[in-house]
Amino acid sequence: MAGLIVSVSGIRGIVGETLTVEVAMRFARAFGEQLGKGLVLVGTDGRPSGRMLKHAVCAGLNASGCQTMDVGVVPTPTMGVGITVLKAVGGIQITASHNSAPYNGMKLFGSDGRVVPATVGEVVKKRYESNSFRHGKWDEAPEEASNADLVEKHVQKILAVTDVEAIAKSGWRVFVDANGGAGGPIATKLLNVLGVEAILIGEKADGNFTHEPEPIAINLASIGPMVKKAKVHAGFVLDPDADRLALFNEKGEFLGEELTLALAAWARLEEKPGPMVVNMSTSLASENAAAKFNQPCYRSAVGEANVVDLMIEKGAVIGGEGNGGVIDPRIGWVRDPFIGMALILGLMTRKKKSLGDLAKEIPLFNIHKAKIDMNRNSLEIWYERVAEAFPDGSTDRADGLRISWQEKWIHLRPSNTEPIVRVIAEAPTMEEAIGLSETCKTLVP
Repeated sequence: MAGLIVSVSGIRGIVGETLTVEVAMRFARAFGEQLGKGLVLVGTDGRPSGRMLKHAVCAGLNASGCQTMDVGVVPTPTMGVGITVLKAVGGIQITASHNSAPYNGMKLFGSDGRVVPATVGEVVKKRYESNSFRHGKWDEAPEEASNADLVEKHVQKILAVTDVEAIAKSGWRVFVDANGGAGGPIATKLLNVLGVEAILIGEKADGNFTHEPEPIAINLASIGPMVKKAKVHAGFVLDPDADRLALFNEKGEFLGEELTLALAAWARLEEKPGPMVVNMSTSLASENAAAKFNQPCYRSAVGEANVVDLMIEKGAVIGGEGNGGVIDPRIGWVRDPFIGMALILGLMTRKKKSLGDLAKEIPLFNIHKAKIDMNRNSLEIWYERVAEAFPDGSTDRADGLRISWQEKWIHLRPSNTEPIVRVIAEAPTMEEAIGLSETCKTLVP
């Protein structure tokens, strides 16, 4: 049985085993005491277990003196938008993101509409582990706030920075797989207003996954033929809480999640040059998008909160992670596939090209992602062995171990959301990327 993952950004586990209503209530109480009194939004990603857990979460927040608003099934970026629009003190999104159906979790948001930074998350984590909370008095239970249409507010923010008329005149036709997650309703609304003909599957946000939810090639083998048969100009795939976007071209060929940020960055930097921020495991394709416009591209530690911290510090106009996460400060400080769709459709419109033709203009790199089980107490020994095996590379220890050369790199780091260690390598050819990864695996203590 996989253990409960307790991190600075939230918790994640198997429902009814490691993640129970008691755990959810306790974690919500820890967060509520950190926030103090005020309005806290609570949403879910459509998984059936979310209906059960949200009551425990609201109870825990209420016990800490927080007023709650159940915003229903919403994408994670919509939660971020809602917090800022409604001036809430924070939010909890009940989601296990890309994990399989038995999992669920809780992602914590601050009053600025972003995932809480590590400093705040660490305090919440320690309070949760101490299991010591203030008990509200009999007359301190706040009333629940009335709901608001956050999806409409999110869509309007995207439309305000998008050339709707130009996109609508282009006659684009796209395929969207929401896979039963939270993104179906907002994708439908957004594409309809943009005048884009959309063929959707899994658009009902009921948590009914027709394939494994992480939007990577091995899980999307059934989608390519459907995209090709639909005769569209682009294919979009969302994960359950809709903060990641993977792409297919018009031939039904998987372009991956790494090209999402690269294409979105191209679109945004063409409109407004400025700094870009990505994480240490993001493809060189995104760096090249920044270089295309002579703009700097900075790398942070992996994790949305780390990317956002550096984006704010550098005044970035675009940023994100290579897992299909696009962060556009004009919309919010959360990975947002819907502004990603709008940016890519806008680029297709300006260039008068299908998604596949645009992708051909991005220098090709091959990225190989692997997972291994190992004793985390042996990580430092492993890092030392790998560094010694590649003495000609540039070493960065800000997040695990990253060794880079001009056109290739390897990154080793323990996952924050799964009990595994990630081995990611990128090179001009897949054979070289796999070779880098395999060499690292042979050095595991």
